[in-house]
Amino acid sequence: MSHFAESRSLFSDIDDVVVPAKARAPSYLRDHRKRLRDRFLNGGATAVPDYELLELILFRAISRQDVKPLAHLLIQTFGDFNRVVSAPVSQLTQVQGVGESVATELKIVEAAAHRLARAKVMQRHVVSSWDALLNYCHTTMAHRDTEQFRILFLDTKNTIIADEEQAKGTLDHVPVYPREVVKRALELNAAALILVHNHPSGDPTPSAADIDMTAQINRAAQALGITLHDHLIVGKSCETSFRAQGYLGADA
Repeated sequence: MSHFAESRSLFSDIDDVVVPAKARAPSYLRDHRKRLRDRFLNGGATAVPDYELLELILFRAISRQDVKPLAHLLIQTFGDFNRVVSAPVSQLTQVQGVGESVATELKIVEAAAHRLARAKVMQRHVVSSWDALLNYCHTTMAHRDTEQFRILFLDTKNTIIADEEQAKGTLDHVPVYPREVVKRALELNAAALILVHNHPSGDPTPSAADIDMTAQINRAAQALGITLHDHLIVGKSCETSFRAQGYLGADA
């Protein structure tokens, strides 16, 4: 007999190969899990509501218990699937029934979503991938509970060559230094920039400080021949473009 077990499905229970039959999940739970997996595999994500999608993730962390109540509790606590997956580990583990294994599974899903979204914009022409860029910004920033400021650096062909987080802040403030922004652009030999930050309040309306900071960076960039294409503020469900709103000016 081979020493290597036959390859198992992505959604198979982690503990099944080592747990004696008498310790496995009751048959009604195994049947429920199989039906849910089949429905997901046949119909995709649209075939299952948020709490059932969470169940599919929780199956891997909790192999022999009914996870439906925990899935409902997580949705009730954080609001929806996206907010559950994006919640900090410190908040997740405050929910009864969530331990290290559950938190790890959720963070793996979040990291995978970020990486997939990022792959669709890196080394791509920014104009042709603008929708993908907005999706990436929302995926990575819309549900954060503190402000984050990041910069997308572009080459002379407006292809994104780097995506870097420059600063983290508080609920309503993030420190940004124009000198450091343009210094990093020069180090990367970037020809243009797109600034992005989030508003944890959910309202992407620029503050006076946002407008002033953007103007400072724009002036510093222009002095060095670097173009500031846009500054995006990401809210919970929409974003504000400084260029579209006229904050950058026609000659920016």
